[in-house]
Amino acid sequence: MPNLEHPAYPSATLLHLESLVPCRESQVSMLLSIFGERQQFSFPSIFIYGHTSSGKTYVMQTLLNTLQLPHVFVNCVEYFTSRLLLEEILIQLQSCSSETKQTSHVPCDTFNDFVRLFKQAVASRELQDQTLYIVLDRAEQLREMEANILPAFLRLQELTDRNVTVVLLSEIVWELFRPNTGCFEPFTLYFPDYSIGHLQKILSQNHPPEYSVDFYAAYINILLGVFYMVCRDLKELQHLAALNFSKYCEPVVRGEASERDTRKLWKNIEPHLKKAMQTVYLREISSSQWERLQCDDREPGQLKGLSAHTHVELPYYSKFLLIAAYLASYNPVRTDKRFFLKHHGKIRKTNFMKKHEKISSLVTLQLLSMVDHNDQLGGPRYKCTVSLDFIRAIARTVNFDIIKYLYDFL
Repeated sequence: MPNLEHPAYPSATLLHLESLVPCRESQVSMLLSIFGERQQFSFPSIFIYGHTSSGKTYVMQTLLNTLQLPHVFVNCVEYFTSRLLLEEILIQLQSCSSETKQTSHVPCDTFNDFVRLFKQAVASRELQDQTLYIVLDRAEQLREMEANILPAFLRLQELTDRNVTVVLLSEIVWELFRPNTGCFEPFTLYFPDYSIGHLQKILSQNHPPEYSVDFYAAYINILLGVFYMVCRDLKELQHLAALNFSKYCEPVVRGEASERDTRKLWKNIEPHLKKAMQTVYLREISSSQWERLQCDDREPGQLKGLSAHTHVELPYYSKFLLIAAYLASYNPVRTDKRFFLKHHGKIRKTNFMKKHEKISSLVTLQLLSMVDHNDQLGGPRYKCTVSLDFIRAIARTVNFDIIKYLYDFL
């Protein structure tokens, strides 16, 4: 009995869709209820949020493609200005219409221009008879654009008088989006993190055909037993699973163990998984570099150029706090004005390190160390203890070019 049911779509299509989105059936079922039938007006705007690798982008793309719903999918990081964003939406709309044989660039300077051009673009018969979905991935970037962009997208159905739904995908909650002046409230839908059971089920689906399902499931169980506490990012775990599976199979390939000999298989893979613990987020090194490390006999602690802290997952704002602490630890005080002030005037004294809880957590993780005693009048002082390679990796995750702000690189 399928979990997904909808009168507008064949049961075979829904069954296929359900197989493509494991462990996200409840979210897909909710979206199907909101979408309704093709010709019906759907909710004007939907806000989907959840942590990274919780399936937001994948589920939305899979849902729209499998049901063949007309849609536009734009990443707001790639199209980072309002003009680029609006023009890309119009270009993709041209490809949705069968009447447009060739897409062409259409200049669009304001949202008023966009509304006018949007009405022209959806004039074709097939776009008028069904709901059009505009999906804005990494929608938190909209906050960096003009103040009218986000409220206008939320009311696009009203402004255009067309059957269109805007879907915002984000890693932050709606409360951080809502403008102070108020706006139309979207329907919000939360994507929770995958549990260890969900990850086991999803990762086990990628088993190689030459090995049994149980054999690969046992490997995934070992992998999650090692990495689940330090990494719950599905993409990273998929990468780790693919990268280390050949090493896990070595005793079976050499005839030294059977697929059921879990003890020997674990003993063979254990030292390599310990190495991988130091490079959980493999965006710091390439796969070929990692494969060379697998063949290296050095101890994990001797890995060159890799930080011992690379497996630590930090909250978004704690990353900025750590970057600020690194700059304060290694830049001379006199350079602050040069790096961080456009106009050298009086600086109002602010208590930057006000939230003691975040500092304490960074100290616990040994990313910061206290250099003064608590009884000193100026309050405790801290020094950043991470390496340059590590702080550069952290800075890359928040799109901050730390080298531009380091005195040693002037």
